[in-house]
Amino acid sequence: MSNPIVPPGAEVPPDRVDDDLRALALKHLKAKRDLQAHAIAYVMVNLLLVGIWWVSGAGFFWPIFILLGWGIGLAFNVWDVLSPEPGPAEVEAEMNRLRMRHS
Repeated sequence: MSNPIVPPGAEVPPDRVDDDLRALALKHLKAKRDLQAHAIAYVMVNLLLVGIWWVSGAGFFWPIFILLGWGIGLAFNVWDVLSPEPGPAEVEAEMNRLRMRHS
């Protein structure tokens, strides 16, 4: 989040926590909606390309290149949206690793 780091023991006002949670929830919902749009576009465009392949004689299945190439991008988009956020222990471990690296 874009908030400054809160020192240990400092109290965070409840309305600030709610604002932060709301912003995070909106970000996650937008990412999920964008993923849905990406998946629908993938299916619709590739159905069209397979239809063109079929109508043009159904020889070599050339749409496979688009299906696989775009599918890799879609898979990374799914991974980005649906992978869990790092927990506090993971963040702390990464901070410690960076401290060791830069000392």
